[in-house]
Amino acid sequence: MFVLEPHPFDHPQSVQLIDELQAEYLVRYGTPDETPIDPGEFDPPAGQFLIGVLNGDPVAIGGWRQLRPGVAEIKRMYVVKQARGLGLARRMLAALESAVATRGFEQVILMTGTEQPEAIALYESSGYESAEAYGIYAGEPNARFYQKRLSRE
Repeated sequence: MFVLEPHPFDHPQSVQLIDELQAEYLVRYGTPDETPIDPGEFDPPAGQFLIGVLNGDPVAIGGWRQLRPGVAEIKRMYVVKQARGLGLARRMLAALESAVATRGFEQVILMTGTEQPEAIALYESSGYESAEAYGIYAGEPNARFYQKRLSRE
């Protein structure tokens, strides 16, 4: 059984999976994601961080934070290698979008890169469209920026 549990961004299980994600960025890009993050940005009501637990094991993470009024950003989406291909990233994305919409945000944005074709395929198949570049990776040629309009629930 797969369940999504809210936890602080700096919860030990969150940190463990974020470290694994950063190690994967190192392999794919040669550097970790250096986007400035304050763990408190993911605290409700202006954010949320989820851990996906499969049969008792933490296997996925994802969070959102308010970027500006009406706009939330999804960050740190990750599924461990042994749990990929089960649709868990799609379930995490849907849960994050639902939480963002419930909080009254009209748009969600995110950034990924060309070395993550699985992420690009997920976002594009989930209705995301190209967006204006933002943040510290705005000038990076391998960065891809996406947006999605949300209907309020």
